[in-house]
Formats: sequence, structure tokens, C-alpha cells
Amino acid sequence: MRNVAFVEGVRTPFGKAGDKGIYAGTRADDLVVKVIRELLRRHPELPPERVDEVAVAATTQTGDQGLTIGRTAALLAGLPKSVPGFAIDRMCAGAMTAVTTTASGIGFGAYDIAIAGGVEHMGRHPMGEGVDPNPRIIADKLVDPTALVMGQTAENVHDRFPEITKQRTDAYAARSQERYADAVKSGKIGPELVPVATRHAELGWGLATEDEPPRPGTTVEQLAGLKTPFRPHGRVTAGNAAGLNDGATGAILAAEDVATELGLPVGMRLVSYSFAGVEPEVMGIGPVPATEKVFARTGLSIDDIGLFEINEAFAVQVLAFLDHFGISEDDPRVNRWGGAIACGHPLASSGVRLMTQLSRQFAERPDVRYGLTTMCIGIGMGGTVIWENPAWEGK
Repeated sequence: MRNVAFVEGVRTPFGKAGDKGIYAGTRADDLVVKVIRELLRRHPELPPERVDEVAVAATTQTGDQGLTIGRTAALLAGLPKSVPGFAIDRMCAGAMTAVTTTASGIGFGAYDIAIAGGVEHMGRHPMGEGVDPNPRIIADKLVDPTALVMGQTAENVHDRFPEITKQRTDAYAARSQERYADAVKSGKIGPELVPVATRHAELGWGLATEDEPPRPGTTVEQLAGLKTPFRPHGRVTAGNAAGLNDGATGAILAAEDVATELGLPVGMRLVSYSFAGVEPEVMGIGPVPATEKVFARTGLSIDDIGLFEINEAFAVQVLAFLDHFGISEDDPRVNRWGGAIACGHPLASSGVRLMTQLSRQFAERPDVRYGLTTMCIGIGMGGTVIWENPAWEGK
């Protein structure tokens, strides 16, 4: 097996889904094209014909997110016609799966270099659009009916862990907004963003250069008064969960020896990964067994992890993970630059955002050897990837 390097990741600014969002008039596949072109622009040392595969994830594979988007986006981005591509779906972990799948091919020797990422235009394609679930899923009681509504699954996690109160989730959400705002001010978030030209029917042309969803200055008091749309007197609100968003991500992966040959940087090195299934009605706990599984495979433990990037689909699922592993909810190792509650969660694209942020944090932290990216996944799954810092100065 060969070492697999995460060279660099980039993303578009994330927008709010809907007619008033920055990408209301922008095609989903054009967002992916911008990401691929930016990766190639940043790395002229990479001959385009050396790319062996393009994997692009989308949860709703229809319209401008359909037609084998990995292949069509590669063609539109100007990659040689000899470069193949494919589409992939694992709901929120689409981009994460695009990375682990192509990375496995690199480690096995089937590829030398791949581009992997994801896109979700929830304004054009709301989650579940055109889906026709088999009625037996409910009729045969394979899952609880709430399993198909992500917000209700988050309420179910609250039920299972009553110690995770709304007050705790609101406090976590406010902290995510604060950390994100601080990261933007200090220039930690920004260098990975790809400017995107936008067009609006009323406002005309524009340029998206920053994330649209964040609400800096959010307080716990403000969050306490928000409605609970998934259950009367519930605990999940628009403030302690990620919103509906549009955006795309992408990353270059390479065999480490090939990266050295071409002069590509090594942002981090893949250690291992695992996906695990859980009861669909409490999908938010998925990162826990996925992480336990990858620890069992690697011999590592939670004490070996110096940085965590946990997708914030809902604050309650992050807190369930932290409580399980005995980590404080304000631990500085966790989501140091904020998370999806602030910047947004365009479903299938988010996994590479986590990886990109971890890679850039590694460069600043030679004292940290291992980092972890993890997320819950709809229909009852979790995914975790462990990475090693090539800048680590320890022994």
C-alpha cells in the first residue's frame, strides 16, 4: 500500500438556499467547475493529463447535479477528455466518501492522482426532491417514521441523551459563530475560498467572496427565543443547527511519492477511515461508532487526536460525540475555526471542507501528529477519517 497525500482543498463560499441566496441563479455544476479550475490554477506543477479520476458527490442527483457530474464537470473544467469521472452519493458524507474511495484506489495502485469533492445546491434541489421511498421502509417498520426527517432525528438524540439540554446546544452554537467570526477576522478562513461570479434576476451580476450564512454576534439569549420547528416545545432550532445551503468543495489527492515527483505539497497523510451504521432515527450518533471502529483498526485512541473537525449538522450530535469521549464542549482542539452552524452545510460537499480546514491547521501545529474529521450521515450512518500531520516534529 502507498501513502496517500491530501494535497490541498478549496471550496466556493457557501450560500443560503432559496431565491434570495447568492447562488439562486447559478448552476450546481458550474460551482464544481470553479472548484476544479481553481485547484489546477493553484497547482500548475500538476499536468492535467496526470489526473486519473474525478469523483464528485451530490445527495440529489438530478438536474444540474445529475448526468454523472464527476465526468461532466471534469469536461467543463477543461480537463483532457481522457480523464474519467463519476458521481457518488452518501448523503452528507458524499465528499468524504469521494475522498476515501479515490484514496483507496491510490493506496491500492489503481490511481496516482485524483480530484474528489462534492456539491449541493439545496435551493435548486431540496433534500429528497424526486425521491420515492419504498413504502415497506415504513410499513414493515424497518425504521421509525422520524428517520426520514433530519431535524426530527436530532430531537430523538435529545430524547436519548436528556443531559444534552437546549441550553447546552444553544451555548455551543453561539460559540461556533464566535469562533468562525474570529477565524475570518484573523485570516484563517478565506484563503481556501474560490470567488464565484453570480447572477441575480433583480440585482444583476455579483461576486461571491465570503460565506453568506454566518451570523456574527449571535448570543445565547437570541438563540433561546427561536422556534422549534420539528416538535412543539422541542430543542432543535434554526440557530443550533446548520441551515439549508448551496456550495461546492474539491481536493487533490495523490500518492505521496507522486506528489514528491511533481513537486505537489503534502497537506496531510491519510491514516485510515471507517463508516458505520446506526439506528436511522438517531442518525446523529453515527460518528461515535465510526470513530470507535477506526480506532480499533489503527490501534489509536482518542488521546492520540490533537485536532478535531466535526461537522455541525446539529449541535446535539456534536455534543453527543464529545460527551461519549469525555471531551469538554469548549475544548480548543474541536472546531477551532467554528463549523457548519456558522458557515453552512451544503450536504454532500461538507466532508472536504472539514478536511481542508484540518489540513490548514496542521500547517500551524507541528506539535500535533493526528487529526480527525467526522460527520453524521442521513439514514443512520457515521463516517470518520484519521489524518497524520506531515509537519509533525515529534518522535
